[in-house]
Amino acid sequence: MKINKTNAARLLDKAKIAYELIPYEVDENDLSAVHVAASLGEDINCVFKTLILHGDKSGYFVCVIPGEHEVDLKLAAKASGNKKCDLIPVKELLPLTGYVRGGCSPIGMKKPFPTYIHETCLQFPYIYISAGQRGLQLKLDPKDLVREVHAEVCVLFNE
Repeated sequence: MKINKTNAARLLDKAKIAYELIPYEVDENDLSAVHVAASLGEDINCVFKTLILHGDKSGYFVCVIPGEHEVDLKLAAKASGNKKCDLIPVKELLPLTGYVRGGCSPIGMKKPFPTYIHETCLQFPYIYISAGQRGLQLKLDPKDLVREVHAEVCVLFNE
């Protein structure tokens, strides 16, 4: 099966970052990272989801966290220099980022946003993130991702 490269994959090529494109079966009724991890047969802790938030001071920013966790809005606000923040409504996702729910990658959004990645990413030799479409994941070294999106590694939820 030929896998078409996504914009995120092309940007990684341009930056000379090693990655793998990994397809999985999409379930329209379950777009969760938990489903993705199960489909891939991978540890849920190394399958990360991309969330877009809006802060009262900084505006939009991105949080990348392990799939079965919820972002702690207080910690996300603190990391991003805001007093408070909220997840954006799903209807704003596509116009803002160019990506749909279940296929939002921290790489290659319409414009770059400040990005924060939960610190557990560095415990793994590789992590999975969306390749920018449903049914396709990028497998890459988390240190490469941090460098590529100029992310800050921090705590985004309490264990």
